[in-house]
Amino acid sequence: MAEGRGRVVAAATDGACSGNPGPGGWGALLRFEDGSVEEFGGHAPDTTNNRMELQAALEVLQRLEKLPRHPDLTLRTDSKYLIDGLGSWIKGWKRKGWKTAAGKPVLNQDLWKALDAARLDDVPLSYVKGHSGDLDNERVDRIAVAYSHAAQPDLALKQGSSEPAPEVAPKPLLQLLSRLELADRLAQGGYSLSLLELAQLVEQPLKQLETKRESWIWRDWTVYPQAGGRWTLQRREAGSEQS
Repeated sequence: MAEGRGRVVAAATDGACSGNPGPGGWGALLRFEDGSVEEFGGHAPDTTNNRMELQAALEVLQRLEKLPRHPDLTLRTDSKYLIDGLGSWIKGWKRKGWKTAAGKPVLNQDLWKALDAARLDDVPLSYVKGHSGDLDNERVDRIAVAYSHAAQPDLALKQGSSEPAPEVAPKPLLQLLSRLELADRLAQGGYSLSLLELAQLVEQPLKQLETKRESWIWRDWTVYPQAGGRWTLQRREAGSEQS
């Protein structure tokens, strides 16, 4: 149940396969307004990377259909196959009786048909480059890879449970380090963040950040408000006073 966690504000999926075809896995992640995270995934003994990408998106869309959703929510994926297929190719496939332009049967028809039925008009797909430092993309990749090796990854919140998995109560140091490195790159480049992106970076509830109007301190950075509801980070001088 999502009761008490508020709306879903971010979603990410990924698929992995060892051998392609071979044993595969998929991973998914949902972030809620109160800052909590729900992670889940699965394994297939003989599959392809594309099937795992589609399976991950299908599982998330079916899960999201039952949950309250933030109006800015998108499903983030590094699979152009998924985005192009569901966004444009599928229209032609359906007109041609699930045949390609060359007249051959469309691969993975079962998943494409299920995705077509499960799609949510208020949850568009958005592309994120894989292994580019995006925290959620990196996380679902690790979940998918673990499942592809038939391993059980530590999940931040087990699907269908209101209790975090006990083995992940302490935040992994490497995950924290990647967030701090990302904050430094954002500050150095002068990049601005939306409120949802900022909540993801600092791991604070969206509702809490929505109340902020002035600059504030997060770890070694000052977070400044910008026009259009966006925010920028600036590294603080060594020895500067905390607020």
